[in-house]
Amino acid sequence: MHRWIPVHENIKVPVFKNIIYAIKILFKADKSMVISQVIAQCAYTVFTLFFQSVLFLKVLLNIIEGSCTFDYFVKVLLLFLAVGLVNEIISVACDYNLNVAQKKIFKGLNNMIFEKASQVDISCYEDPAFYDSYQRATEILTGGYFLAFGFDFAYVIASVISFCLVVGVVVSIDPMYLLFLAPVLLLFITEVVRSKIVYKRDLSMTSNNRAKAYTQRTVFLKDYSKDMRTSNIFSVVLRRFNNAVKDNIGIIKKYGFKLFFFSMISSLFGEFIPIVGTYAFASYQFINDKGLDISGFSVVLSSINSVRESTTTIADSFAELSSMALYFQNLRDFFEYDSKITSGSKEPGEFESLEFKNVSFKYPSADKNSITDLSLKIEKGQTVALVGINGAGKTTFVKLLLRFYDVTEGEILYNGINIKEYDVQKLRQRFATVFQDYKTFALSVNENVICRECTDEDKQNAEIALKQSGAWDKIQSLPQGADTVLTREFDENGAGLSGGEAQKTAVARMFARDFDIAVLDEPSSALDPVAEYKMYENLIKATKDKTVIYISHRLSSAVLSDNIFVLDDGRLVQSGGHGELMKTDGEYSRMFKLQASSYGRKEQAYEE
Repeated sequence: MHRWIPVHENIKVPVFKNIIYAIKILFKADKSMVISQVIAQCAYTVFTLFFQSVLFLKVLLNIIEGSCTFDYFVKVLLLFLAVGLVNEIISVACDYNLNVAQKKIFKGLNNMIFEKASQVDISCYEDPAFYDSYQRATEILTGGYFLAFGFDFAYVIASVISFCLVVGVVVSIDPMYLLFLAPVLLLFITEVVRSKIVYKRDLSMTSNNRAKAYTQRTVFLKDYSKDMRTSNIFSVVLRRFNNAVKDNIGIIKKYGFKLFFFSMISSLFGEFIPIVGTYAFASYQFINDKGLDISGFSVVLSSINSVRESTTTIADSFAELSSMALYFQNLRDFFEYDSKITSGSKEPGEFESLEFKNVSFKYPSADKNSITDLSLKIEKGQTVALVGINGAGKTTFVKLLLRFYDVTEGEILYNGINIKEYDVQKLRQRFATVFQDYKTFALSVNENVICRECTDEDKQNAEIALKQSGAWDKIQSLPQGADTVLTREFDENGAGLSGGEAQKTAVARMFARDFDIAVLDEPSSALDPVAEYKMYENLIKATKDKTVIYISHRLSSAVLSDNIFVLDDGRLVQSGGHGELMKTDGEYSRMFKLQASSYGRKEQAYEE
C-alpha cells in the first residue's frame, strides 16, 4: 500500500514510464491539447527545416546549375506556397484550439486533484510529507508543467521527423555523414541524466518552497493580521522565509557543477561533433573534387544547419520533457495513494446501539495512547455526554467513531457489527456532526447550512434550522438575509460573523439534516451562558427520540443527559447520571463545582 513518505535525493524515478503516464493523464483531462500541439509543431518544423531550408534550396540551386527548367521551378514554387498556406492555416487553427484546450486541461486536472484530496485520510492532514506531496502535485498546474509538457512533447516529435527527413537527404548524398551524426543518439542518454539531476534538485527544495509559501500566505490573511501587528511574531515568520531561501541557494550550488558538466556533454554530442564533423567532411569532398558539386555542397551545409536546429530543439525539448515527466511522478504518487481507511460493503441500518469495546488508540506520531482500553455503550434514544478536561480524549473519540482513524486495539460496534464492515460513507451519513473546529465557507448562509446549491425548499429548511440554532435573528439582519455570502473575499456585499454566530450557523447544519445520531463536539464553546442555554433547549426539542452524544468540557450539556461518561487521560473513570455522579466525590463532581463557582463569579461581576 502506497503511503506518504519523505523524498530524498537518491530516489529513482522512471522517466519514459512517466512520459507515457503524463500523456495518458493529459488525454484523460482533454485529448485535443497534445494533438493540436503535435500537429502545429510538425507542420511548422517540417515546412521551415525541410521544405524551405533543404528542398526548395536544392531546386533553386539546380536551376542555377541549369539541371532543371523554369517551368519545373514555377510548379515547385506554387507547391511551396500551397504548403506554406496549409502550414499557416494549421498554425492558426491549432493556436485557437490550444487556448480552449488548456483551460479544459486546467479544469480537468484540478478537478482530479481536488477530488483525490477530498478522499484522502484525515490523518494525511497531520503529516508534513502529505503536504509536500500535495504541493508537488499542484505544481503541475501552478507551475504550468502540463502546458510545457505538451509543447516539449510536440517539439520532440516534430524535430525528430524533420531530423529524419533532413538526414535522409544528407545520407542520399553520402552515407559517410552518418558517422558524424551518430553521437546525437548519446544526447538522449545525457539529457535523461541531466533532467533527473534537475528533478532531484527541485525535489530537495520542496519543503523550503512550502515554508516560503506559508509566509507569503499568512502575511496576507486576515486571521493572522492582528497578531502580526501586535507582537514580534512577524520577525520569526520572516526568519523562516529567509532560511528557506538560504537553504535553496545552497541546494542550487550543490547541484550546479553536475548540471554544468552534463550541459557541456550535451553540447559536445548535440552540436560540436555533428556540426564540425559534417562541415569538415563536406569541405574535404568539395575541395578535393570527391563527387560533391556546388549544389550538393550547399544542400549539405543547409541540411546540417537544419540538423543543428533540429538537434538543439530535440536536446532542449527532450531535457525539459524528461524533467516534466519526472514532475508528473509527483502527480502519479498523489493519485496512487491508497487510503488506510478501507471501506466495507455492508449497509448500516437504522441505529440501535453503539459500543466501544476495549478500544485503545495512538496517533501515528504520538508517544502514548490518546485513548486506552475504553469500553462504553450507547443505546437508541439516549442522550449522553462525554466530558473531561482538554486532552482527555474526547475529540479522538469522535474521530474514531466516524472512522477518520481506525482503532489501534479493540473494536467499535454499530448495531453489534464492527464499523469496519460498513460502507464508510454511508456509515458517516448516519451521523449529524458539529465539530469543535467548525468552519464556515465563502458561500451563502443557505449553502453553508444545507451544504449544496439550494432550491427554494432548501432555503425554507435552512431558515427553520437557523431559527433552531439561534442564528436567525442575526442572519435576517444581513444585507441579503440568508443569501448573503459569508466573508467579503469574493463578494463586496458579503458579511462576517462573530465566533458565536458562526458556531450557531455550523450547528444549524445539524438541524437541517435527517440523522440517526447527533454528535456535537464542543457545540457551545463560542457562546455565552444565556445563548448556550437557549441552544441546548432547542437541541432537546429538535432531537426528541433521537440519539445525541455531547462532547464537552463544559458541563451544562451533561445535566441534560441520560448518561455521562467521564474521561481522564484517555480512560473512562466514571459513568452515570448527573445526580448519581454528584453524590460521589469524583472527577465529575469536582469539575462541576469548579465550573459552577466560575459562573457564579461571572454573574456577580455582571450584577456589579
